[in-house]
Amino acid sequence: MRLLPQKKFPSPIERLEGSLFPNVGVDVWVKRDDLINPDVSGNKWRKLKYNIEALSPKAHVLTLGGPYSNHVRAVAAAGKYCGFETSALIRGELVEPLNSVLAFAAAQGMKLLPVSREDYRNRHDAEWLEAMRKETGATDVWPEGGSNALAVKGCKEILAEVEQHFDAVCVPVGTGGTLAGLIASGRQNTSVVGVSVLKGGEFLIDDVRRLLADAGEVELSRWSIELDYHCGGYAKSTGELHAWMVDFSMRSGVPLEPVYSGKLFYAVYDMIAKRKFSAGSRVLIVHTGGVY
Repeated sequence: MRLLPQKKFPSPIERLEGSLFPNVGVDVWVKRDDLINPDVSGNKWRKLKYNIEALSPKAHVLTLGGPYSNHVRAVAAAGKYCGFETSALIRGELVEPLNSVLAFAAAQGMKLLPVSREDYRNRHDAEWLEAMRKETGATDVWPEGGSNALAVKGCKEILAEVEQHFDAVCVPVGTGGTLAGLIASGRQNTSVVGVSVLKGGEFLIDDVRRLLADAGEVELSRWSIELDYHCGGYAKSTGELHAWMVDFSMRSGVPLEPVYSGKLFYAVYDMIAKRKFSAGSRVLIVHTGGVY
């Protein structure tokens, strides 16, 4: 059986100092999934866990993502760790020299295959993906972001490691797999709040429900998606977010990056300031890792 290496597992839960947030009596904690593995970080470790277990002995995995995809990077590292071949369809041209994410992926032995933006729009089309699988000689195809039924199964285990009660659990949302897993966990009296990192992320609601259905799960927890913290769209940021992240990381010792975790932590800060969590609430932030 192929197993991903674990540095800290189960991931620790840390209480964040109250001075880091507006003083309205909200108790904030963080589950440090970013510490599980330095290369297959956070929710990527969770999403890939059962997908890797399901691979055949001589597997060749084809996946896809943008030029700064944490998922592509994680799959490349997982292939190196666990001994399976990897290829990735990369949206747009491959610009030399490669950025740090793609350079890392290539160094792990991943084959990087550029795909035009027009063709990349077919990424949810089963026939197109099957054609690409045959063309590349791959045995398995993992979707963009790694979100599928097995990913939901892995992410469902996050809250199984948490003994304390929390009134709300917060997580960033890119493709919906991690949020679906948390919803399926079924914590009574706990609301699950997703923070979209995509502009125009309303479609994520339907995507999350599709993932739950594909995994044979039901909506056991109350949940919602916040749509106003994308900072212009995926992998985009603002000077305000950057300054806030630097200050927060310096004061808390928790590293943040601008694509996922930075937007999530800022969203929680802002929601507390706007009193979207009542005084006395206990809030858990799931740190899903990323490249810093």
